[in-house]
Amino acid sequence: MATSSITKNFVISGQKQVERFADAIEASANNPTPPINVSATFLTDPKDIAKFMEKRKKTNAGNK
Repeated sequence: MATSSITKNFVISGQKQVERFADAIEASANNPTPPINVSATFLTDPKDIAKFMEKRKKTNAGNK
């Protein structure tokens, strides 16, 4: 979770800033992001993994 380093990125000072920060955290907790369903195929056969990696290399070659 990203909250472990959140206070290292900025300083909260003053009563107004503290209240606004607390309100934002509370609003975030009350409106969670819904989970996204993802389908995945697990590759265990070395031949399937090699085929997948070759396809990945060809696809990424055009992105450079």
